[in-house]
Amino acid sequence: MAKVVLTRRAVKDLEKLDDQTRKRILEKLRTNAEDPLQQSIKLTASKLGTYRYRVGDYRVIFDLEDDTIIVLRVGNRREIYS
Repeated sequence: MAKVVLTRRAVKDLEKLDDQTRKRILEKLRTNAEDPLQQSIKLTASKLGTYRYRVGDYRVIFDLEDDTIIVLRVGNRREIYS
């Protein structure tokens, strides 16, 4: 079971979202903590992070270090990569 750590920027990103979307994203992180790479996609351009999760129209950008998921950014798919 991996530990989930949110950066300050990720916390700010989550605070901007509505309650329902925030709950969906946090639930996705909780369920994927058992096997973090199972539903993740490796990013080709790693300037933001190494992996991502898709939660509807939102993306969770994260790095994986040992048994820790470090959430770097959370945002709408149209805005997160720019």
